[in-house]
Amino acid sequence: MLSRLAALLVPAFGRLTVTTDADAVLAPGSLVVANHTSLADPAIVLAALRELGVEPVVMAAAGLWRAPLLGRALARDGFVPVHRGDRRAAHALDLAADALADGRLLLIYAEGGIPLRTDAAEAAPLRFRSGVARLVERTGAPLVPVGQAGARRITSGTTAKQWAGLLTAPVRRPGVHVHVGAPLAPTGSRAEVTRQAHGAVTDAWRTAAARLGEPAAVLAA
Repeated sequence: MLSRLAALLVPAFGRLTVTTDADAVLAPGSLVVANHTSLADPAIVLAALRELGVEPVVMAAAGLWRAPLLGRALARDGFVPVHRGDRRAAHALDLAADALADGRLLLIYAEGGIPLRTDAAEAAPLRFRSGVARLVERTGAPLVPVGQAGARRITSGTTAKQWAGLLTAPVRRPGVHVHVGAPLAPTGSRAEVTRQAHGAVTDAWRTAAARLGEPAAVLAA
C-alpha cells in the first residue's frame, strides 16, 4: 500500500525521473541500498522502484510505528522497525534476513540518518554503518545500489524550513532523480563489504545528481 501511495503522491511534489544501469536487475531477495538525504526520499525511492515493477519492504526508524495510521500501514506491509541504540536492534536484522529469505526486496538506508545540513544542496553519501555488511554476511543476498538526488529540494534543514519546503513543493515541483545500479556480490571482511557498498551507492548517487546538474556530482567524481 505504501508503495502505491508513494507513486500517487510523489508526482504532486516533484518531477520524478528514473534511470538504470544497462545490467541492473531487481531480483527477488535482493538487498537494495540507497543514500538518505531527506525525510522525503523514502517516498521518492519507493515511487521509483514501483515504476520499475517492485515494491520492497523497508528498514525504518522504530519511532514511525508510534504514529497510529502510519504504524498500522508499516506493520501491514511488513516493514522492519529499527530500534537504534537498543538491544532490540539485533532483532531488526533477524526480521530483515527473514524478509530476504521470503524473496522480498529489502530497502535499507546504511547511513543510519539524514545530514544535519540546512541547505538543499546535494552531497556524497555519509559513512555507512555495518548493517548492510551483516545482512550480506548472513544471507548472501545480492546488493543493488540506488542513488537518489533532489529530495532535499522538497524538504530539508530546520523544522520550519522542512514544512515550508513541503508546503511549496506542489507549486515548485522540483526535479528529483533516482538511479538504480547493477547488482554486486560484495566479498571480504565487514569493513570491505561496507566499503564496496558505499562506493556503489556513491556511484549511483553521482549519476542521479549529475542528471539534476548538481555541482556536488562533479566535485565527487
